[in-house]
Amino acid sequence: MENNKKKYWGKTITSFVFVLFTMPLGHAMMRIMEDTMSHSAVNTSAVIMGFVGLAMAVIGVFVKGDTKRTIWGLFGALLFWTGWVEFMFGYFAARFGVHYDLVGSGVVQTTTEYVNGIGVNHQMLINGVDVNSIPPAELKAMRGSRPEYLILPASFGFFVMFMVLYVFSSKTGCHFMNWLQKVFFREKRNRVVPSNMSHHASITTFLEFNLINWACYLYLMFVYDPEFFGDSHPVTIASAVGCVIGAVFMFRHQLKLRAWGPNIRMSIATVIVFWTAVEVFARNGMFTEIWVEPLHFVPQMISILVVFILLGVGIAYKSRTKKARQ
Repeated sequence: MENNKKKYWGKTITSFVFVLFTMPLGHAMMRIMEDTMSHSAVNTSAVIMGFVGLAMAVIGVFVKGDTKRTIWGLFGALLFWTGWVEFMFGYFAARFGVHYDLVGSGVVQTTTEYVNGIGVNHQMLINGVDVNSIPPAELKAMRGSRPEYLILPASFGFFVMFMVLYVFSSKTGCHFMNWLQKVFFREKRNRVVPSNMSHHASITTFLEFNLINWACYLYLMFVYDPEFFGDSHPVTIASAVGCVIGAVFMFRHQLKLRAWGPNIRMSIATVIVFWTAVEVFARNGMFTEIWVEPLHFVPQMISILVVFILLGVGIAYKSRTKKARQ
């Protein structure tokens, strides 16, 4: 009984901050790539990045140690999502002329010159001005979501397919999935879902990050859409507050997790839910997103990077020390 009541504050805070800092660092990496590299170089790098991320998740299946497998899956998911989801959607949004949505009123024009059936020389104008000529801060104040995010909701059907697989074919440690199975199947749960799918910590982490991230993106694009609620609608703000409250309850559960691997995996869910609220609050101008313009906030971003590296080294050292003692 005493052991069940013990709370691992140091381990939980370390895991949470470690995963939390991947968010601003990932955003900053994307912005730096877009600001310093040509479009073709960005696209090539994105393809390589996604492949490396997938390879890391697969390699993680074969490494020893639950913590190491979790880390491989986490970084694999980060690179995969950035390369083959974020940049991939961005590429096709630009290729086929998907435009920004505007916060207020205005005119958005997109033009693409075609040569032998291939689109070249893409251009986007807001009120007659090329978006590349508009200062980032001014552009951010004018627009809502980036073009790639506007077409992301079209992936909703694919997301539901994954959910069907998990709800009907897998017993997991996810409390939300377990709740859904109890609600849908009740006393028939063990007959409908008799066993787990193969559990590999790296693949579990990889899928957990991508699916929860995907779900939260779909949620954000729904509430941001003025056809439904809009950025500043009370429902949007209330749901963001709900995410913060939910993250607190998830953090409380995380405090009970003794091992590094499960604690880090739980941090992924906690952080993504928490970061969803951060996105809503930032979109409403409640604070400055330094990771959106990292080259203007170099000391702050370097500080985050240094702390992130130190936490990673600390986790590696602690997990190795514990293993040696065993």
